[in-house]
Amino acid sequence: MARIAFIGLGTMGGPMAKNLLATGHRLVVHDLVEASTAEAVAAGAERVTVPAQAVAGADFVITMLPNGGIVKALLLGGGGLFAAVDGSKPLFIDCSTIAPEDARILAAEAVARGVEFIDAPVSGGVQGAREATLAFMVGGTDEQFSRAEPIIRAMARIVLHAGPAGSGQSAKICNNMLAAVIMAATCEALSLGERLGLEVETLSRIMAGSSGSSFLLERWNPYPGIVAAAPASRDYDNGFQLQLMLKDLGLALESARASHQPAPFGALAQNLYTLKQQSEAGARLKDFSKIIDVFRAGLPGHTPAS
Repeated sequence: MARIAFIGLGTMGGPMAKNLLATGHRLVVHDLVEASTAEAVAAGAERVTVPAQAVAGADFVITMLPNGGIVKALLLGGGGLFAAVDGSKPLFIDCSTIAPEDARILAAEAVARGVEFIDAPVSGGVQGAREATLAFMVGGTDEQFSRAEPIIRAMARIVLHAGPAGSGQSAKICNNMLAAVIMAATCEALSLGERLGLEVETLSRIMAGSSGSSFLLERWNPYPGIVAAAPASRDYDNGFQLQLMLKDLGLALESARASHQPAPFGALAQNLYTLKQQSEAGARLKDFSKIIDVFRAGLPGHTPAS
């Protein structure tokens, strides 16, 4: 079994670390939130007080962090984790969602430092992290992918090699832009049905068996009580935060502009999620399916908090 340094034990990283422990790997962990670290330690991990301590002797270093700025600050520079490697050659596996260009910069810097780095963002949400059914999209060389795959399999249902460095991030931002658009369209259609007098649960079942079916409709339904495991049935908590979806939409649209690719639906989705975030205090921390409020406004018995 491998010795793995795991940095970032949030709503996604915490369950991912537990799945690695469950398959027998030795984990050395670090997180700024003490409760998250304590939970991993209770599951069998070893804690360190600073991230650099976790890297010593590690076979793999997994990072799961909120944004590219944090990832670069952690890995680069004289005090970064690339410089903290003690003669071993760990493979850095970054599961954060960051800009493809940032991933390519990190991969090039890793080569200069004599270490290896791949981008391996995930899809599947908190439930997928808990159930080890995430989809990983990996950017790196064939050799790096072969080395990382057995480790990633402990956390995943699907592991795909997207291409060279940065390709995993490119795939992720395309996927999340699509998810944002589909969720908004799902909310629009379900709200229209409600206004027309249909029971939303019945309409959801009809659409699930028809051409309007989607993963988000069936497993992430935005109406409370339709899917018990969906964030909407838990007051939109413990899902994929709206602020993170907006971050990913920003990355996708930035890449679209840089590559001269029209993205009108992505831009409209960004506007809709921004509208929801600005219209309700705390909405940024709720699941992105909370955008349903934008479409249900004015329906009998509905308020933004319901």
